[in-house]
Amino acid sequence: MIRVLTIDGNRSRAQALAMECLEQGVGARMAETLCEGVRCLLDTPVSLVLVEAGLMRMAAADQVRLFDAVAPGVPVIVTVDAGGRVEDLVDLELHGFHVVSRPFALRDLLAKVELPGTTVPSRGGARARVEALCG
Repeated sequence: MIRVLTIDGNRSRAQALAMECLEQGVGARMAETLCEGVRCLLDTPVSLVLVEAGLMRMAAADQVRLFDAVAPGVPVIVTVDAGGRVEDLVDLELHGFHVVSRPFALRDLLAKVELPGTTVPSRGGARARVEALCG
């Protein structure tokens, strides 16, 4: 089963996306903060991560290392509001994140990314590193 994790501080927007996922036969998980989302990744295998750009407060390279540690091989799409700083968006793209502007269609996102299998490889010592970062 394909499962999408949405990390978004706007609960109503995340719930609307989760409902759209369910309508299309896609599993959905939600988190309101990046730390909550990373903890979710430690416990639940997902096929795709959608994260609100405003919640990503570390440098793009550090974000890449974080997601690689907890969800290796899982595509991460950063969602932004129209009118974001071009330099920030380019930096995210250069580090391997897919960046999309809202509003977007879930079907289009699923078609654009190459989804891995439905299981996530073992994360080894990632839990301790995440707990050290997120407290």
